[in-house]
Parts: sequence; C-alpha cells; structure tokens
Amino acid sequence: MSDTDAIDLKDLKRRMEGAVKVLKEEFAGLRTGRASTSLLEPVQVDAYGSKMPLNQVAAITVPEPRLLSVQVWDQSLVQVVEKAIRDSGLGLNPQTQGNVIRVPIPELSAERRKELSRVAHQYAEQARVAVRNIRRDGMDALKKAEKAHEISEDDARRLAEEVQKLTDKFIKEIDELLEKKDAEIMQV
Repeated sequence: MSDTDAIDLKDLKRRMEGAVKVLKEEFAGLRTGRASTSLLEPVQVDAYGSKMPLNQVAAITVPEPRLLSVQVWDQSLVQVVEKAIRDSGLGLNPQTQGNVIRVPIPELSAERRKELSRVAHQYAEQARVAVRNIRRDGMDALKKAEKAHEISEDDARRLAEEVQKLTDKFIKEIDELLEKKDAEIMQV
C-alpha cells in the first residue's frame, strides 16, 4: 500500500476549495452599495410550478453604477419576479416598466455597512472552521494509517506537513477574500 492511499490530498484539496467556493457565493450575495448582477443570484422565482433562479427567467444587467435592470423574458412572470426581488431580504425596491424591472441600489448607511461587515466576518469564520475540520479529518486519517502500520512515521510526518501547507494556503485565501469584501463594503 502506498502512502498516498492512507490520505487523499486531492480529496482534501477539493473539499477545501468547496469551502472557499461557498464563501465566494455568500460574499456575492452581500450588498456593497454598488450594482452587481451577482446581487440577485440568490433570488428564487416561483415560475412554471417550481422555484427557479432569477437568471433563468430574466436577463440582469447593470446600466448604471447604482441600478440593476431585469429584463423578464416571459411577460406573465413580471409581477412574480418583482415580488421575488422585493421579498428577497436584500432591502431592494424594484419598479416595473413593461417587462423591464428597474432595481435602484440604495446608498448604505454607516450602521448597515458595519452590520454587513460583521456578516462577512461570520461567513469567513465559517469557511475557516470548515477548512480546519477538513484538515482534522486528514490528520485523523494519517494517525489511523500510521497506527495500523500502513505508512511509516516519516511518511506520516511528511504528509502531515503537506496537509498543513494546504490548510494554510486556503486560510490565507479566505483572509484575502474577507479583506477585499470588507474594503468593498466599507467603501463610501
């Protein structure tokens, strides 16, 4: 049995990348006071008998820095889309003109910016915890393999260092994403 059978570094890396991907998706849904099509990505619309992502029933564009334009493809869904945006919890007030919904992005108050910053920090901490849990799983697998004499002490130590390097790399990426998002949120 080779030492890589004891612990699958590719699997650990894939799982850590998944934690970072989730963080990026959560950050995309946080409003920063600037119009961004990703702001409406989490919005689900009741269309054709099921819940669908907004981007599957309409085209979302940014005609101005503080305005989103939602071009609904099916005229019968305009009111449903408007309601979904209004009820999304994003604090947006859409205005309908024909089959185009204009969504002005209001200025963020200082208090709301601080609140969004706290939420961003919580998301980042959740991602860090997820990465650390994946690291723990890898280290547990290493100890188990070493105890069962499937790998040598030296290989276990070398693999443990690789797992730690991987963990450090992803924690650093999470911190950089948080720093960038925080700057975006606090930018006046």
